[in-house]
Amino acid sequence: MLKFNLLAAIFFLAISIQAQKKGLLERKNINIVKNGPYFGVQKGKFIIAELGGERQWKDYQLRKPKTHALNLGFNYDFTNDVLGYDVGYWYKPSNIGFTYGAALLLRTDFTNTKVGFAPVIGYKIWQLHVQTGYQFLLKTKSTSFETNTLFISLRFVLINNTKIKK
Repeated sequence: MLKFNLLAAIFFLAISIQAQKKGLLERKNINIVKNGPYFGVQKGKFIIAELGGERQWKDYQLRKPKTHALNLGFNYDFTNDVLGYDVGYWYKPSNIGFTYGAALLLRTDFTNTKVGFAPVIGYKIWQLHVQTGYQFLLKTKSTSFETNTLFISLRFVLINNTKIKK
């Protein structure tokens, strides 16, 4: 009986080595692409409403699935009449952990315009994404207008399209 078990173990070991050499046990890559609109609020010195769209790419793996996302949106500060446009990117290196990203910014009070960028760090759980960052806006020669510099934002992404690619 012991000889039979030993022979069976050697046989299955040899088959698994051959299968690995031929790539039969190779892991399949699964990519998930999701997109949809987002609604949010940004709080800093002022409260600002946000609206836009986001596209997420997730490389699905058992260990440390990576997620990348691009977003494009606009925001409006009703208190100061400031309109803003944002183009952003964020990266999440695992299922549990922080997101890291940046955004290119354009802010206008319909007379003066400022451009800049904002590095952000956040946390995403389900469709809610909390981010905090600092908006570095280039100074202009004309009179400046007030907008958020240090901020925290809460966004809800309404996923309306999901594609799974193998």
